[in-house]
Amino acid sequence: MTKKQIKTRNRIILVLVLFFLLLIADKTGFLARLALPAAVTFILYLIPYLLIGYDIILKAGKNIRNGQVFDENFLMMIATFAAFGIRQYSEALAVMLFYQIGELFQSYAVGKSRQSITEMMSIAPEYANLEKDGQIEKVDPDEVTVGSIIVIRPGEKIPLDGVVTEGESFVDTAALTGESVPRKARTGDNVISGCVNGDGTLKVRVAKAYEDSTVAKILELVENASSKKARLENFITRFARYYTPVVTIGAAVLAFFPPLLLGGGFSTWIQRACIFLIVSCPCALVISVPLGFFGGIGAASRIGVLVKGSNFLEAIAEVSTIVFDKTGTLTKGEFKVSKVLPQTGSGFTESELLEIAAHGEGYSTHPIAASIQAAYAQPLKLDRISDTSEVAGHGIHEKFDGLDLLLGNAALMEQERISYTPCAETGTVIYIAYDHRFIGCIVISDTVKDGAKEAIHRMKQVGIQKTVMLTGDRKEAADAVAAELGIDEVHSELLPADKVNEVEKLLGKSGKNARVAFVGDGINDAPVLMRADVGIAMGSLGSDAAIEAADIVLMDDDIRKIAGIVKISRKTLHIVRENIVFALTVKVIVLVLGALGMATMWEAVFADVGVSVIAIINSMRALRTKGI
Repeated sequence: MTKKQIKTRNRIILVLVLFFLLLIADKTGFLARLALPAAVTFILYLIPYLLIGYDIILKAGKNIRNGQVFDENFLMMIATFAAFGIRQYSEALAVMLFYQIGELFQSYAVGKSRQSITEMMSIAPEYANLEKDGQIEKVDPDEVTVGSIIVIRPGEKIPLDGVVTEGESFVDTAALTGESVPRKARTGDNVISGCVNGDGTLKVRVAKAYEDSTVAKILELVENASSKKARLENFITRFARYYTPVVTIGAAVLAFFPPLLLGGGFSTWIQRACIFLIVSCPCALVISVPLGFFGGIGAASRIGVLVKGSNFLEAIAEVSTIVFDKTGTLTKGEFKVSKVLPQTGSGFTESELLEIAAHGEGYSTHPIAASIQAAYAQPLKLDRISDTSEVAGHGIHEKFDGLDLLLGNAALMEQERISYTPCAETGTVIYIAYDHRFIGCIVISDTVKDGAKEAIHRMKQVGIQKTVMLTGDRKEAADAVAAELGIDEVHSELLPADKVNEVEKLLGKSGKNARVAFVGDGINDAPVLMRADVGIAMGSLGSDAAIEAADIVLMDDDIRKIAGIVKISRKTLHIVRENIVFALTVKVIVLVLGALGMATMWEAVFADVGVSVIAIINSMRALRTKGI
């Protein structure tokens, strides 16, 4: 508990003791036998009342001064003042006391819900060990420049993203990904900030400045998550804004109009108005609804999924169609040359074809280009290449040893009117034309990610109606992957802009309450991630642009967790709706009974504090939802 919570708890215990002593003295007739003056009895109740309620009264006064009159503090103050006015001292004290108990419980519940999210804040590194001239200097992470060497000792947090240059260790990624099994890190491996180094010392060359690092971006997203409200939250905020003034005016009407119209004393009607005010306090809704969403976001963070706001948690619950990019999302993106196929009669051997292709891809950093260069495994003489130009979505046009060279897909061959032999092999096919004639092709294979098939199966189990795959790859390779995974619909040989068009078509076909999610990892996926109703990005291996554009981030790239976040979101919405229905039903019943004189202050306290506590307990169930 925080210091403030401890202080409030101690006040509650003290006033609770005083309240029961006064209650016993009153019910046993001890106070009546003392025959105390009315002013003394008033003061006996006023002291514990002020002790427990002074902060509520101060808040109400400040809000009135700032023009924000109608809130729960104002309702509590007016209701208890009115109760004192009609000499219902014990009821006034009870209302304020139990309201504070409810507030303390709410504060504790919010703290518990925040805990799993704020645990993420502990991933922020306090320092970095900068190696300079053979010496180690402890500095702030934001002072380290790209290219510097930092040393990470056993048990220390990795302060910045980079590449291991020396050493070997296991890295604990649990704080970021929820993954309990540490990952091996050795020379040449990428490591990300926020993880904890194991028992080996690592030297890392910094690849990103602190403000661009994984940990900085995650912390920024976490801090901004609460600002993005769901529609239900916005509804409750608007509801409370109009509801509170209406019930306050209604209570005033109930207090004064019946006795003026019907005659009789004001005391009974003022008591009914107090009950009306207490019951009408919207705490159960104003607190439990955002708390439910906060719990859902917390449950997601525990399985390594970062949701950027409760609006996105609400949106993913309504998703009926999930669209996937293929490479790097459903497949590993680890390309390898599987076949080199010279055209019969071309006069080129496999090694010569591979040599030409490797040089042709010499300036490219694309994974496919890297796989061809790796298969060639010899130093490249890039002075043999000139006049390189990229043909968007199709391939490369350049000169090799002074002669025209084309490397790309079938569309490039057709565009350049090169007669070629289509390749039926499974995989990505790079067609090669040299000196205006087709000389062969290279087949590059990508493997399906571990768990991708299980992920699609789980999505079907949680009610996702359609799965779609979009890829720039050729039809045969795309269809083979889709058949292996059980994907419902495939669109292949797409340019980046085509992916946006396909998602827009799916958005147009989806119903009013059905949403479309897109899952991707590359920089080319950023426009699609932003266009879809819900964008889901890979946080570990994904590009910065994709993570920035996405609404939900899978911190360890495990797409099996998509089904988990759908399950969490739907459970959260169910809990939130339960709270709304329960709170409004109880309040309406007790409001009517109070207006008719059939409910006492004690029923009013239950309808306010009791309902709030029950709703808060129910909201905390969202935090315990198992996503997998």
